[in-house]
Amino acid sequence: HTSTCKFQRSKCNSLQIGVEGIRSKRGLNNSSLVPNVINEPISEFGRNDSSRLEIKNQISRLKNSSPHKIVIENSSSKKLGQVRIPHNHNHILAEYQMADDKDIERSIENALEARKKWVVLAFEERARVILKFAELISTKHRHLINASTVLGQSKNWMQAEIDAACETIDFMRFNVKFAEQIYKQQPDSSKGVWNRMNYRPLEGFVYAVTPFNFTAIAANLVLAPVLMGNTVVWKPSDYSLFSNYKLFEIMKEAGIPEGVVNFLPGDPIQITKKVLDSPHFAGLHYTGSTQVFQDIWKQIGNNISKYKTYPRIVGETGGKDFVFAHHSADVDALATALIRGAFEYAGQKCSAASRAYIPASIWPALKKKLVEMAQTLKVGN
Repeated sequence: HTSTCKFQRSKCNSLQIGVEGIRSKRGLNNSSLVPNVINEPISEFGRNDSSRLEIKNQISRLKNSSPHKIVIENSSSKKLGQVRIPHNHNHILAEYQMADDKDIERSIENALEARKKWVVLAFEERARVILKFAELISTKHRHLINASTVLGQSKNWMQAEIDAACETIDFMRFNVKFAEQIYKQQPDSSKGVWNRMNYRPLEGFVYAVTPFNFTAIAANLVLAPVLMGNTVVWKPSDYSLFSNYKLFEIMKEAGIPEGVVNFLPGDPIQITKKVLDSPHFAGLHYTGSTQVFQDIWKQIGNNISKYKTYPRIVGETGGKDFVFAHHSADVDALATALIRGAFEYAGQKCSAASRAYIPASIWPALKKKLVEMAQTLKVGN
């Protein structure tokens, strides 16, 4: 392990063989300068663009080799669920094991055991794995993660590219840069005194509950806590299992040690109740509906006396986005923005345009244009 080792080179990825032997003697928060970050370029899938053919071929390969198997490591559960293509319900894309109580208990135990080694790694070691994961998405597995999002969540190519590839990559790289900045924020010291802030991972495990609509959010909710030294029990949405399992496989390829991330598909009520009953539950990382978030928060409150620490609760729920138009707005451009903002991906985004404030002076022309454009929208496959 040398300071010149680059995360892009697989031979430097010593975390694939575990973390024993590479514990930092320099403390939890020692950090060196990480690479500068720029946003991942977006593929346009132009007619002469090689990415156009590559994603078409990847989609065909995944469809033709289905149903795929999604398994829980070391599970004996016989209960199975099915992943169907949302725009073609007759096509079974994958079959997955549904976690039983033993699987949930084992995942918690694995997270706690893995924590003993993961928590003592230097920031650079954890960051290297996250950056390797981003690099694998950017290069080797870009079309795989995009195609699995197209088939499993019914996004078009461009939506998948922006989400599953680019946003995932940006989350990982910017998270590492921001984490470095956090660690470097230290208090002032007076003469003869050295004040120092030490950022410690949570004392337990984090429960990540991820949504169906963004592959990138699933990656971020899991790996942001991991970057900061935590271990995670991951409950993916039933409606994004295919792409999320691909993410999990890429995480392992990047060098995430066994037990640091525990992929746990199954009944959300059963899994959540069992997880929140553990005295070692230390944090929730959630994106989903308001109702479910409030229900989970209530369960945490009811269990508060049994926890070893006070759990941190971080969640994002659905919101209402709006468009505010000026009377000087270009009507054609405004109509396009409203249609795409409201109905792209069937409006299944917290950022989807739910309401608009339009000046009366341009409303007649805009209304005519909106109706014309709405009538051309295609629903279904």
